[in-house]
Amino acid sequence: MATHAAFMPGTKVSAGSVIWSWITTVDHKRVGILYGVSAFFFFLVGGIEALIMRLQLAQPDGTLITAQRFNELFTMHGTTMVFLAIMPMSAAFFNFMIPLMIGARDVAFPRLNALSYWIFFSGALLLHLSFLAGAVPDGGWFGYANLTSHQFSPAHSIDFWMLGLQVLGISSLMAGFNFIVTIINMRAPGMTLMRMPLFVWMSFVVQFLVVLAFPAITVALILLMFDRFFGTLFYAPSGGGDPLLWQHLFWIFGHPEVYILILPAMGIVSEVLPTFSRKPLFGAPVVIYSGIMIGFFGFGVWSHHMFSVGMGPVADSAFSIATMLIAVPTGVKILNWIGTLWGGRIQFRTPLYFSLGFIAMFTLGGLSGVMHASPPVDLQQTDSYFIVAHFHYVLFGGSIFGLFSGVYYWWPKIFGKLLDERLGKLHFWLMMIGFNVTFFPMHFLGLIGMPRRIYTYAPDLGWNFWNLVATIGAFIIALSFLVFLGNVVKTTRSAAPAPADPWDGRTLEWTIPSPPPVYNFAVEPVVHDRDDFWVQKYGDGHGTPPRKPSPPAHVDTSSIHMPPPSYWPILLAGAFLFMVSGALVSIYQVVLGGFLTLFCMARFMLEYHHHTDVGPAAGGHH
Repeated sequence: MATHAAFMPGTKVSAGSVIWSWITTVDHKRVGILYGVSAFFFFLVGGIEALIMRLQLAQPDGTLITAQRFNELFTMHGTTMVFLAIMPMSAAFFNFMIPLMIGARDVAFPRLNALSYWIFFSGALLLHLSFLAGAVPDGGWFGYANLTSHQFSPAHSIDFWMLGLQVLGISSLMAGFNFIVTIINMRAPGMTLMRMPLFVWMSFVVQFLVVLAFPAITVALILLMFDRFFGTLFYAPSGGGDPLLWQHLFWIFGHPEVYILILPAMGIVSEVLPTFSRKPLFGAPVVIYSGIMIGFFGFGVWSHHMFSVGMGPVADSAFSIATMLIAVPTGVKILNWIGTLWGGRIQFRTPLYFSLGFIAMFTLGGLSGVMHASPPVDLQQTDSYFIVAHFHYVLFGGSIFGLFSGVYYWWPKIFGKLLDERLGKLHFWLMMIGFNVTFFPMHFLGLIGMPRRIYTYAPDLGWNFWNLVATIGAFIIALSFLVFLGNVVKTTRSAAPAPADPWDGRTLEWTIPSPPPVYNFAVEPVVHDRDDFWVQKYGDGHGTPPRKPSPPAHVDTSSIHMPPPSYWPILLAGAFLFMVSGALVSIYQVVLGGFLTLFCMARFMLEYHHHTDVGPAAGGHH
């Protein structure tokens, strides 16, 4: 499987060398698998946190956990799902698939890619060390001032959250710049921007959102750090500061972040639907432009999260109009997806089920979102369970369904085996039913007055029945993921090897073996059309006959030069974690960690300073 595919032919493989090779890898495929496994682990952690909260709310006057523990759980659940599950699951696909889909042998900066993963892992570790320290973040995943000030949160709980998010932001920025350069510079000959696969396009937009949005939350967190560590008053009205400054800085990051989470899923759906409809994506250029417009408008709607703070009629009107406008390119995408299915020879396989589920659930979430473009409606529903229902329809019904469509679609390419169809469809139906049973009743709960973030409620408020229903749904979702894990175990143990092109695909990743060799492409592909592989097999449907690929030239694959492994990424990430965590322990640890970080950074930069031939240049397109 993928373990052995990461070694060049002829390499002797032992258990120790396998573990060491994963720790020191700079191969984009293995980094992608590391991201994916980490994301799924934290997805399970966040899911367990959600189940505990649902058990607490299943009945009125619940006593399973205390109010303080409930605050900790919803804070860590939100933070984990957004930053440690959905984002890295998208990053897993960015890492593994983008070079394959653009015909490259690796990303532009392989060691930076490995470093971005280990920095991400350090941030995740720092956040979860708070459980061991007994100071779990409890201010909500949005960290509103003044809850996060030293006056109201004197313990280290907010410090763990604040520092962990800064570390995770650095990781995201590293990856964002890396993929921008990769997509611009390393496409195969003939792959113009408008011939790029839709998943690559949506990923491209996401990277620009990352590098433009994360600096805003970084600034917000640095100001919070100064308030907490050095006594400044950026968010304290008593010293001339403003708590709303945090909300503006957070949400000008937070709303592009929503599109950072959803656009990769949209890209996956735009790959899955044409494959299983056996026809090109309807209006592909319009889908590309609508994705760009979503990214552009995403920076102009942030204050619809703040209609209740009293910004005034002019600001409310501007953000209301912008929020209505951003629904247009999303609606365009849905129209194009339906147009792709219309008249196609549809093959109902598991990836298509999840993509169709994505379209249906995301449309519902989008409709409840457009409702909140109206300030009076938003004022009525702000901080009620209606909002909880809305964003779970977008982020679970959207992102998670879309990402699992990608998991089932690309699993044979990543691991060389097809997941079981019967279990895959059972996973889908359990997840779809459980999801709707959990979150649809929350619309009703919100409309009859149940506020968010309460840990218990009186029995005479009319909320009992729907809370019990939602809790039952949450456990159906949990059961669906047990089915998925069983599918993975069964496939790993007994499934037959997958062919290179099990779905009769359209893009370049299906032209190479499953799992791909370490060098991806023995011969650099040349691209002539948008769905180049499909045109090679079947023609373009307008009279152009299939284009027979030229016979493969004999290539001595042992002579293909790939970037060698490096242990400096994990050492640099470890030193950085030691320095940052020192802010919670001692100034001496910060200073020592700073020197260690500078030393590792210098060694990282100069590792191949005297070896000018090392790097992906020997294998990629320039």
